[in-house]
Amino acid sequence: MPPSADRPPVQELYRSHHTWLQGWLLRRVSDRCDAADLSQDTFVRLLTHAPPSDLREPRAYLATIARRLLLNLYRRRSLERAYLEALALQPEDEAPSAEHQAAVLETLNAVDRVLANLPGKVRRAFLMSQLEGLSQEQIAQDMGVSVRSVQRWLVQAFEECIVLASEGWA
Repeated sequence: MPPSADRPPVQELYRSHHTWLQGWLLRRVSDRCDAADLSQDTFVRLLTHAPPSDLREPRAYLATIARRLLLNLYRRRSLERAYLEALALQPEDEAPSAEHQAAVLETLNAVDRVLANLPGKVRRAFLMSQLEGLSQEQIAQDMGVSVRSVQRWLVQAFEECIVLASEGWA
């Protein structure tokens, strides 16, 4: 469906497909608030990344964006659940403040976004370096690649961290 001459493409997509998208999301999340938020986030994404001018299947396009946002929501909630479970194991008098908990959750989500943006081998090398404390030589041996490859991958991972940090971990 071509956009009308008097409406921008995103406005036309919103008018024509918002109700459908919200229903589609509601069937997947079973929560009206989450469906409404994800639907709005989908259209916000379109405002920052304009849809192709020759969009032939708008619902498939919207569903793809919404599906990615839904996966991000599930991943964030999984991280939050794991963190809250870890907090529950601590003695009550050692529990961090609500502000500290929020800051930790924000940082965990930012780290998750960095890791999600990295290709598999880069992510694996980065985690081996940062979590396991392995040297570049040990990583190269474990992964069966050259030390130079590991160095390139680690630089790539740190560059991604720097980019997200400069954007305020957005």
